[in-house]
Amino acid sequence: MNVRLFYRPLSIIILGLFTFSFLQAQKGNLSLTLEEIVQGGFYQRSAGTNFKPAEDGACYTTLSKDRKQIVEYRFDSGKKVRTLLDLTTLGSSEVEKIEDYLIAPGGNDILIFTEIEPIYRRSWRAYAYRYDIRRKHLSPLSPIREKVMIPTFSPDGRMVAFVRDNNIFIAKFDYDSEVAVTTDGEFNKIINGATDWVYEEELRTTKLLSWSPDAKYLAYARFDESAIPEYGFQLYSERNDIPFSYMYKYPFAGESNSKVSIHLYNVENKISKAVKLPVDTETYYPRLEFTPQGSLAVFTLNRHQNDFKLFSVNPGSLVPKLQLTDTDKAYVAEEWVNSLVFEERGCVMVSERNGYAQIFRFNAQGIATKCLTPGKYDVTTLYGVDKKGNVYYQAADKSPIARRVLKVSPEGKITILAGERGVNNALFSSDFSYCLNARSNREMPLRYTVIKTDQNKEVRLLEDNVALKKKLQSYRFSPAVFTTIHTDNGLELNAYLIKPSSFDPTKKYPVLMVQYSGPNSQLALDSYSIDWTQYLAEQGYIIACVDGRGTGARGSEWRKSTYLKLGIYESDDQIAAAKSIAKLPYVDSQRIAIWGWSFGGYNTLLCLCRSKDVFKAGIAIAPVTDWSFYDTIYTERFLRTPQENPSGYRDGAPLSMARNLSGKLLIMHGTADDNVHLRNTMTFVEELIQADIPFEMAIYPNKNHSIYGGNTRLHFYKRQIDFLKRSL
Repeated sequence: MNVRLFYRPLSIIILGLFTFSFLQAQKGNLSLTLEEIVQGGFYQRSAGTNFKPAEDGACYTTLSKDRKQIVEYRFDSGKKVRTLLDLTTLGSSEVEKIEDYLIAPGGNDILIFTEIEPIYRRSWRAYAYRYDIRRKHLSPLSPIREKVMIPTFSPDGRMVAFVRDNNIFIAKFDYDSEVAVTTDGEFNKIINGATDWVYEEELRTTKLLSWSPDAKYLAYARFDESAIPEYGFQLYSERNDIPFSYMYKYPFAGESNSKVSIHLYNVENKISKAVKLPVDTETYYPRLEFTPQGSLAVFTLNRHQNDFKLFSVNPGSLVPKLQLTDTDKAYVAEEWVNSLVFEERGCVMVSERNGYAQIFRFNAQGIATKCLTPGKYDVTTLYGVDKKGNVYYQAADKSPIARRVLKVSPEGKITILAGERGVNNALFSSDFSYCLNARSNREMPLRYTVIKTDQNKEVRLLEDNVALKKKLQSYRFSPAVFTTIHTDNGLELNAYLIKPSSFDPTKKYPVLMVQYSGPNSQLALDSYSIDWTQYLAEQGYIIACVDGRGTGARGSEWRKSTYLKLGIYESDDQIAAAKSIAKLPYVDSQRIAIWGWSFGGYNTLLCLCRSKDVFKAGIAIAPVTDWSFYDTIYTERFLRTPQENPSGYRDGAPLSMARNLSGKLLIMHGTADDNVHLRNTMTFVEELIQADIPFEMAIYPNKNHSIYGGNTRLHFYKRQIDFLKRSL
C-alpha cells in the first residue's frame, strides 16, 4: 500500500500529566484558511534542490533555483567549490532547465534529465542528455530521441545502461555508440532491467540492474508478465472525446505473478546467460547487485516472504552459493532486505530475530556474530557502514514517537549524532564523514544542519525555516499534544490531540479521529505538520490521532500482532480508543467521526461496520474493501493467499459486512487509481444500495491514489469539511 491521554476510572481522567505539551496555543491575529494550507502556504523549505553527496565525501551538489546550474559546495563551510554545469553558457540548447541529474563515478560526465514523466508511484521516464565536463559539451544520451528509464552509470563512468521500451541498452562514451542488450521487451509482456507494477509498489524497487565493479558484466532481471491478467480503467478527456482505457498488469492476491529470471550480460562478447538458483518459481527478487568483491548478490524472498536468502554468484562460473538466511514466523520486512550493507568479510543487516528490529553483523559464512543495537527498541533505518566498520542508523530508542540518528562502533559503543527532540532524518556524505540532519517536531518546521560525524559536532546550519516559524506566530491555532490512550482492554496507545485555540473546557466538542493503522505505519509522530485537520480544529473540532496494534516502533510482537487477521485488531483499537475519548468531559460522545485514506479508509469502513453507535460518521478515502481485490505481495505478506487463509480474508473484508454499516458515510475515490482500484468502492456501495443504506460519494475523474492536481485537493477537503459539519 503509511497525547499520552490517560483513562482510568472516569473520575480520574487526566490530561496533561506525562504528556508532551510543547507549545501554548498560537495567539496571532490571523486565521488559518484551507486555501492557504492546501496551496502550500505552510510548506517547509529544503536544504537544497536535488541535494546530492559528492563522490569525494567532502562536498555535495545542488541545482540552482532556476534549475540552470549544477553547483558544488563544501559540507563543512558551505563554500562554493565550482559550477559543474551552467546551461546559460552553452549557447543555444534544447535543454531549458534541469529537472534532475546524475554524476558519473570519477566526475567527468553528468546525465541531466528533462520532461520527467511519472509512471507509477516511484518510476519515471525522461529525456536524458550527457554533459562532458572536460569538453563542456552537451548531447543526447541516445541517438533515438525517446524517453528512458533507470539510467545507471558503469563504475568506471564510461558507459550508461538504461531501459527504453522495456529493453536494456548501453551507451558507450568511448565509441559514441549504443548497444542493445535485450530485444524482446514489450509492454504488458516482457520487462528487462526495470520492474513490474507490484515490485515497484510493494518491494519499493524500480530497478533490478547492476554493473560489476570492473564494468565487464551487467546483471539484470527479466519479467515475463504474460500470465498476469490485464486490469484497466478509463481516462476521460476534458472535452467531448471518447474515454480510452489504460491497461496494465496487476497480480491479485492468490493469483499469478510475473515469472522472473536473472541474467548476466558480458559486455565484451555481448552474450547474456541465465543465472540458475536453487529456488522455486514463486520466488521474489527484491534486490540485485554486485558486491565490492565482484560477486553477484541475488536477494530472494519466498512467496510467503518469511524466508530471506542471499546468494553469491560467481560471474565467471555462474555457480551460486548461499551466503545468508533470515527467517520469521510472520514475514521478513522488505526494507531490511533492501538496506543490507556488504562489508569486506560479511555484511550488516537489520533482523527481528530477537523481538525488535536490531542491527546484526554477519560473517562471510552468514552467521550473526554480534547484535550491535541490543535493547527493547526498534531500529527504523539502516543508513550504512563506513570503512572503519562504524554503523549509522536511525532508531526509536527513547520513544516510539521520536527518532534519533546514531552511530555504533564495531565494539558496540553508541554515539548520538542527532538526538534533539522530534524526528531526526539523516543523509550522509559518501564516506560518512558528514551528516546532513533534518529535524522537526510539532512546533518546529524542518531544521537542516551539517554534523561532523567523527567529532559528533554540528558544524553548519543550512536551513532553519525561520521565515515559516515567524509566519506561524501570526496565526491562531493549537499544536498537537501527545498522550497515551488507555483502553478498557488494557492497551496503551500512542496518540495526539489537537484542540481549537479557543478551547473552553466547560463546552462539549465534536471529535474527528484520523488514522492510517496499516502495518508498521505511524501517524502519532513528533514531526511538523500544518494540514487540513489543523484548520478543522479551528472550526471547533477536536482532532484525535491514535496508533493501534500493528503500527511501528514498538517491537515485532506489537507490529506483527495483526498477521493473518488484518483489520481486526486495527478496528478494535480505534473503536476502543473512541470509547475512551468519548468519556472526556469536554467531548460530545454523540458526535465522534473517523477518517482514513487507503489502509486508513479500509479501517474506517471496518470501524463503521464492526461497531454500533460509536461513530456518528466516517470518511473513507480510496479504501480496500476486500483483500482479494488487492495485490499479491502486500496482501500475502500479511494474510497469505485467499486459498490458505479464507477466514482471514472474509473476516477482515468490509465488503462482507457492509450491511452492518452504522453512521453516516462519505466515500471518495479517484477513477485512475492504479493502486487501490475503484472497484473496491463500487462493490461496497452496491452492497449499501441493495441494503437501502444511505451514503455520500465523491468520485474524482482521472485521479490516482493520491487524488491531486489543479483544484482537486481544495475541492476534496472542502467536501469532507462540509460533510463533517452536516453530519456532526
